Amino acid sequence: MSYNRRNFLKSATLLTGTVAALPSVAREVEADTWAIGARAAGRQRFNMSGYAAPRIDKVRIGFIGLGMRGPGAVHRMSRIEGIEIKALCDKDPAKATKAQDILAKAGLPKATEYSGDDGWKDMVSREDLDLVYICTPWDLHAPMAVFAMKQGKHVACEVPLAITIDECWELVETSEKTKKHCMMLENCCYDFFEMLTLNMARNGLFGEIVHAEGAYIHDLLDLNFKKDGYADMWRLRMNATRNGNLYPTHGLGPIAQCLGINRGDKMDYLVSMSTNDFMMGSAAAEKAREDDFFQEFAGKPYRGNMNTTLIHTAKGKTMMVQHDVTSPRPYSRIHLVSGTKGVASKWPSPERIAFGHSWVKEEELKDLYDKYTPALIKHVGEVAKQVGGHGGMDFVMDWRLIDCLRNGLPLDQDVYDGALWSCIFPLSEKSVAKRSRSLDVPDFTRGAWKTNKPVDLTLEGGATTSVRQVS
Repeated sequence: MSYNRRNFLKSATLLTGTVAALPSVAREVEADTWAIGARAAGRQRFNMSGYAAPRIDKVRIGFIGLGMRGPGAVHRMSRIEGIEIKALCDKDPAKATKAQDILAKAGLPKATEYSGDDGWKDMVSREDLDLVYICTPWDLHAPMAVFAMKQGKHVACEVPLAITIDECWELVETSEKTKKHCMMLENCCYDFFEMLTLNMARNGLFGEIVHAEGAYIHDLLDLNFKKDGYADMWRLRMNATRNGNLYPTHGLGPIAQCLGINRGDKMDYLVSMSTNDFMMGSAAAEKAREDDFFQEFAGKPYRGNMNTTLIHTAKGKTMMVQHDVTSPRPYSRIHLVSGTKGVASKWPSPERIAFGHSWVKEEELKDLYDKYTPALIKHVGEVAKQVGGHGGMDFVMDWRLIDCLRNGLPLDQDVYDGALWSCIFPLSEKSVAKRSRSLDVPDFTRGAWKTNKPVDLTLEGGATTSVRQVS
């Protein structure tokens, strides 16, 4: 049964007097809840979880966005065999040209360059690509991913995959319709300790996981106000217009996998709360006094320093996700997995594991690494450290993506994961605005979470992709 959102809300309003009687704030929340439930109750066109697309011997890639993250992605992909970097695109033509140096250093042929506001559309439409790799500002992620899938391309996109609930649904429905992968590039799922705890959780060492925590706590105050940092100051603009957990996926992705979210359990509802802003507004005012460039950023109501979002799952588990990019604190993702038999914790460092009241000793931790590090990390982890990218996890992620595409294997992160982890952004924002009202979390799998299989950590049938040696 398919639902049209506008007609559904119209019918619901006509059929019940309850909505009209509610205060306006409550009516908005109730309407959103009904709309989410209606869409989730629709029929899944095709289950992309566990889907293995046809094998691609040589993966032809086009990159969009060569500012902050793009050049690093081009560099990493240039070190992987079985790929061809066909096209480079950025709004600024100079950035596309500069990225050619990465290919030259790797001994690869030049790629076709695209630039301008619509250059990405020309690239995706004209080039024979298998994979479009998106590294642009957040608000462009979903439109670019949808367009690429409709043009017959697989998509790999930086986080978050989308910034509205409607965008999340459009991505899911487009991926199902086209049978094209849409993977959010959540690199933290491939960090070495996160992969260790995932494999340990799978093997029951922590017992039944009952609670998990993740975060993105990173002092970006100076970077957000840096004139030559993010293009057109887009990230600062986000912080001046959106108040919630703007960047949930780094901490959320790894713990969601440990809890089997979308694969045996699902997020049910959440509540979210933000502190006031105690720093960004004053920083903007100070910058404006020193430089007229920042006048437009002064006097705005910035997001709070810290956002805390609590999520309850269908099976009665809880998750806490935090976001703070302003306060002067050490970097932390607060990766914590707590079960009936043990707990794992990292961020701030060092990593720690306990099966009782005391953390295991260093020798015991080493033994756990030796025994439970997944095959993927054992296979490519040391090379990844040499290539780089957040200690190697970026390279592990890219290598794994290409190896799966070349071997016709399901991806570790599918469109349902990307949509779900990303939707915490707009849901947390709405909960904060409604005095931390409880909100339902959409089931983008439309019930398939009950039978979806966990991510395969064995490398069975894969690991055939080599790493290119560069002098």
